[in-house]
Amino acid sequence: MSRPRYRLLALDIDGTLLRSDKTISPRTLAALAAARQAGVKLVLVTGRRQPAARRIADQLGPDLDLVLHNGALIVEGGEVLRCLPLARETALRAVAIGRSLCADPVLHCGHRGEGKLMVEGIAPSNTLLVYYLDRSHPDVLSVARLDDALAEDPIQVMFGGSIDDMGALRARLQEALGDHVRIDRTVYPASGVQIIDVLRAGVGKAEALAFLQRRWAVGAEETLAIGDNWNDEEMLAAAGLGLVMGNADPEMLRLGLGVLPSNDEDGVAVAVERHILAR
Repeated sequence: MSRPRYRLLALDIDGTLLRSDKTISPRTLAALAAARQAGVKLVLVTGRRQPAARRIADQLGPDLDLVLHNGALIVEGGEVLRCLPLARETALRAVAIGRSLCADPVLHCGHRGEGKLMVEGIAPSNTLLVYYLDRSHPDVLSVARLDDALAEDPIQVMFGGSIDDMGALRARLQEALGDHVRIDRTVYPASGVQIIDVLRAGVGKAEALAFLQRRWAVGAEETLAIGDNWNDEEMLAAAGLGLVMGNADPEMLRLGLGVLPSNDEDGVAVAVERHILAR
């Protein structure tokens, strides 16, 4: 096989690599293995923390490189390469703004990729975060008050809830914190929920991928990126070829990016077979 046009493949995890049942299809596994055999570098670029992302990455091979927390943490060869945390004072301001709108904050902590979560307690009615935290044990620490318990700069502050409530929170956070933060959103119209991530200013999937491109001497034009949500938008736009999954928010499908079959229709495999393996 001649050298592939795309030397770097950047994949989101949820809604992209994973099917709706949270598994990777055999076809996708085979396509990714063939791409790596052909010399293509693979990196998973996700909003997940390391413990949750590593369980997926290990299915593709040992010590797979990871961009985590939407770019705030980069792991290369199993070791943390870079961590850009959010200033403690700024994080606590975001927490206070969330409280004022009855939004439950979740602090992501651990500069070495420990993936610890700190909460004051989640309202039982917030089923999205209740489910998320239930799946995250034993990495969840419940404290009496975040302001007193937080001893270091966290990696991010996360909120989750209805699309409307999170939209209002996002606007308030942006108004109050402005250039001190980056606010990423992950929207799931079918279930009516949205996740808000408050990160250090300048952090993002696109920025982290550009950092790795420079480190690995790979051009943006040699990069194929695939994602399904708004936290992927800049990464897809900056790649030599950015493709969006067919299951994405309908508004994303109108951005002018190439559209793949859905995650349940082997969209990632289709992209790899077509654009890397030339099948």
